[in-house]
Amino acid sequence: MHLAGLEPLREGASKDHPWRDWAGAATGDAQRMPGAQSRWSGGKSLAWEPLRPELVAEVGYDHMQGSRFRHVAQFRRWRPDKPPRDCTYAQLEVVAPHELRQIFASGR
Repeated sequence: MHLAGLEPLREGASKDHPWRDWAGAATGDAQRMPGAQSRWSGGKSLAWEPLRPELVAEVGYDHMQGSRFRHVAQFRRWRPDKPPRDCTYAQLEVVAPHELRQIFASGR
């Protein structure tokens, strides 16, 4: 998919986008939000533009915390065979975290 292929998804994208309220938020806002500056961004531009959620991308990830990907999610491939409505958090494989005392209990 090239940038030109995303162009049709720009029209009307802000109307129902889940991040529409954050699009114009100040970068100095204390609330954590997608696209906001952080200590890790090094001042680079984190500008983004909403698209209508009509494409499905398969991603790889290391860890989930609640509904957030922790660390970097890696793009794997476009999935034209999957409708967006079928893509939910329920299908993700989430490994439950262990308490440290459970992990290290065998060493006692």
